[in-house]
Amino acid sequence: MESLRIFVADDHSVVLAGVRAILQRAHPPMKVVATADSGEKLFGLLENGHCDVLVTDFAMPQHQGRGQDGLRMLQSLRRDHPQLRIVVLTVIDNPSILRAMLELGVQGLVGKISAMEDLAAAIGAVSAGRSYISADLLAKLDADTDMPQLADLSAREAEVIRLFVDGLSVSEIAQRLHRSVKTISHQKIDAMRKLGIENHSQLYAYARDHGLKS
Repeated sequence: MESLRIFVADDHSVVLAGVRAILQRAHPPMKVVATADSGEKLFGLLENGHCDVLVTDFAMPQHQGRGQDGLRMLQSLRRDHPQLRIVVLTVIDNPSILRAMLELGVQGLVGKISAMEDLAAAIGAVSAGRSYISADLLAKLDADTDMPQLADLSAREAEVIRLFVDGLSVSEIAQRLHRSVKTISHQKIDAMRKLGIENHSQLYAYARDHGLKS
């Protein structure tokens, strides 16, 4: 464990200090070799240094479209660093968002309230190629198995929905994603159908309740 290179990313200095202290008290101790308090620093560290396990908050301050929206940030991390083991340390307990993280390839999910008990174990598990979900978040997932989930959408459908509820029109989304208006319109309609949403009022309510708005 001592040889693991662990990066920690969170925009709160108290969390960074707390994670470092928790891992120093682990048996055997785990060493944090770098920390980042912004998306810019996080991606810079990963581009300039090797990391075995990244412990990150769900969303970081925005940098070139690779922060703030947590799912988009995780998608970029998985694309740019496919070998990276990721543990998300978060206060989010919304089942749809948790499932979406898992769909994007996150190996570990730990609630911040469980960090003292679970973080070191999660790092050990993901470094060995296993998955790990703390009991508090696993209970949220288990209790919500019958509802339509954000994870039921394709990555592109979820992105279209997020951009739409953030205020972009279908034509603006098409321009941003370099797709036709017809394609984006179909993806929005298909996403709403999968989620059981019939109109835009329901869509905005779903986005509010599930933390989809940036």
